[in-house]
Amino acid sequence: MWLTTKRVARYGLIGFIRNGFVSLSAILIMTITLFVIASLFVAGAALDSTLVQLKEKVDVNVYFATNASEEQVTQIKNELENLSEVANVRYTSRETALAEFRERHKNEASTIQALDQLSENPLGANLAIRAKETSQYESIANFLETKQSSSDGSIISKVNFFQNKAAIDRLTSIIETSRSVGLVAAIFLAAATILIAFNTIRLAIYTSRDEIGVMNLVGAAHWYVRGPFMIAGILYGVIAGAIVLAVMYPLMAWIGPSSERFFGTFNAFDYFTSTFSLLFLAVMGTGVSLGSISSYLAVRRYLRN
Repeated sequence: MWLTTKRVARYGLIGFIRNGFVSLSAILIMTITLFVIASLFVAGAALDSTLVQLKEKVDVNVYFATNASEEQVTQIKNELENLSEVANVRYTSRETALAEFRERHKNEASTIQALDQLSENPLGANLAIRAKETSQYESIANFLETKQSSSDGSIISKVNFFQNKAAIDRLTSIIETSRSVGLVAAIFLAAATILIAFNTIRLAIYTSRDEIGVMNLVGAAHWYVRGPFMIAGILYGVIAGAIVLAVMYPLMAWIGPSSERFFGTFNAFDYFTSTFSLLFLAVMGTGVSLGSISSYLAVRRYLRN
């Protein structure tokens, strides 16, 4: 059995080398496909990193009237924190709000002078609310509207959700669309690769039709006939995967600094090196799987004929 397996592997390697042009074509197509899939991994990680940064900057702010007591503000803060949609609530007192306002406008002498002429602090306390998911901001805003319409609603002067709603909706749409597009692109590329590799291996089988016919006449087992083409399909995936990984390393090193400037904290080269084992398994596994499936389908169909 071991001797037969070695022969099948050797015949597969010989066929792979003998059909050099056909093998090169299959490897080229699979390399392009695997490169696009690997690029989708990196692009997806970059997009996720960017979206996380944007989500951290999106919040709903509740501004209270100057006559609102600290106990009233604290009560609403506690109610918000008990909502399942809320990730955290940051409280800013009247004094802190005034200090932050002075810091922002420290270079505007007229503004600071006008503020100093007031007898009391014109700013009220505020709460910055961050949801667990961007789609949950609307339910939080509805809760605050309910509080505004209640008997103690006079202490709430403004809720800025509706001013930020367009940005929040756009961010939610980007998240959902990016996931859908990535899934569709991956499925399309996998189907295209199987189809192209299928036809490539069918061509290799056609060039070896006389040899296969002789094997069938002398009673060779089906797996013995299929084996060399299965080996060839696996070699397509392995070689294509190795090429992709070898090309991506210097490419990621080159675009790493640019990606960090463009996406903020995301560095493509750091991501590539830190997740290399995962990318290696994904690229090699996809290449071997696509090559194996394509060669299996092609040989099975040929033998049926």
